[in-house]
Amino acid sequence: MAFASEVSASIGTSGSPSTVTPTVSSGTTLTMIGLSFANITSTNQTVSCKVNKSGGSSAFLVKDATVLPGGALAVVGGDQKVVLQAGDSVTAYASNSSAIDVVVSYLT
Repeated sequence: MAFASEVSASIGTSGSPSTVTPTVSSGTTLTMIGLSFANITSTNQTVSCKVNKSGGSSAFLVKDATVLPGGALAVVGGDQKVVLQAGDSVTAYASNSSAIDVVVSYLT
């Protein structure tokens, strides 16, 4: 296993969500060990994040959570891990474009 991370600066809005993890390759898994959102503006922002399964289904990890100005929200970390299988990915969006940065840490 190897540790890796991805950063997504200024994620999109609900009409254009940003993919914040790589799509998992065939025959492999990815274990998310950290997922954090940072509000880079001076106003409250909301964030949502979905796990998208290869078969077309999806589920929210968090939906419309408020992140205070200059604050952060850790959605995955500590005791919580998320395992992604082949073809899966994670997307996220914010209430305003250019308002939220995302950092994802994972094991491959």
